[in-house]
Amino acid sequence: MDSSAQFFLTIGGILLLGLLTTALSRHTFLPRVTLLLIFGITIGEEVLGIIPNVFADHFEIIADMTLLVVGFLLGGKLTKDSLQSNAKKILWISLCSALMTTALVASLLMLFGVNKEIAIILGCIASATAPAAVMDAVNESSHKGPFGQLLLSIVAIDDIWAMILFGFGIATVSTLNGHAGEESFLFITAKEIGGAVALGILLGLPAAYLTGRVKPCQPILAEALGLVFICGGLALTLEVSHLIAAIVMGAVISNLAKHHDYPFHAIEGIEWPFMVVFFVLAGASLELSALQDLGLVGGVYIACRSIGKYLGAYIGGQLSHAEKSTKNWIGLALFPQAGVPIGMALVASHQFPEYRQMLLTIVISSTVFFEIAGPICTRIALALARLS
Repeated sequence: MDSSAQFFLTIGGILLLGLLTTALSRHTFLPRVTLLLIFGITIGEEVLGIIPNVFADHFEIIADMTLLVVGFLLGGKLTKDSLQSNAKKILWISLCSALMTTALVASLLMLFGVNKEIAIILGCIASATAPAAVMDAVNESSHKGPFGQLLLSIVAIDDIWAMILFGFGIATVSTLNGHAGEESFLFITAKEIGGAVALGILLGLPAAYLTGRVKPCQPILAEALGLVFICGGLALTLEVSHLIAAIVMGAVISNLAKHHDYPFHAIEGIEWPFMVVFFVLAGASLELSALQDLGLVGGVYIACRSIGKYLGAYIGGQLSHAEKSTKNWIGLALFPQAGVPIGMALVASHQFPEYRQMLLTIVISSTVFFEIAGPICTRIALALARLS
């Protein structure tokens, strides 16, 4: 069959079956993200092997497009009003959950005999959260109150902390090993984050004024998507974080575009098709066989990351005087973890090839677990917060 025909048949089938998945999620406790991942696993190489190569080969592009849209929409939640009322909660909960997770994973792995350099790197990687899975769980939930909005704001800056911790972690391990170049790695990390923030501001400032002029008070779909994809293309060209750049651009536009009634209404209408294709292909690319290699160290990593996220978020809630429901359940909602940790593990493996095998084994296998179980935990947290 012609490759173009395969591509169109596959994407059409995935989108239609995505509708079925949405319907099924209403009658089970499994969130649609988990159902989509299971569907992807079923049609992927691990089971039926019916995803054509021409489609699977484009997964990276689809993933980047999805994260750009998600980042842009998350940035739109960081409005002046929401930050004024929730700034302490957002800062303390996100920071404490990241720091506690890193400290707990690293220290317990060392206690179980893992090399301290590997333990430090894994601790830093563990702090990352999957924004797409969390955002979809909130959108799918009937809980539209302050808990869900706070959760989205926390997730919007969570990976920034993770990247900062990872940069310091790599520098620390380089120092322990006596390797040169730890300062340059910190510079690269600062460039990636700082450059992304600068790019988001530079694009967001003119866009805040110019968008919403064709259709008064509201940007049209072409404007929104054009901005998102230009932001992504420039970020990848400049080798800065495209997710952070999109978040910052979205935040700048939502706060400065006073003539907009609702800046992101247009793009929200097409968010779900991107999500469907993204999670199905993510499921198809998962290697379930990696779970067989998890072992004791992997089990400790999963347990410590889960406890660290929950306990850190609880402490952050205490410090920020958050509501009881927030303190009790916000950490559970932060369990999802996806592709960012694998990217971090690959960077660390390139920097320290002697640790490659253990790093990739633990990170890939735990990512499989958290990709499937994490959204379920987020859905449970949203339900419990609604009942509190």
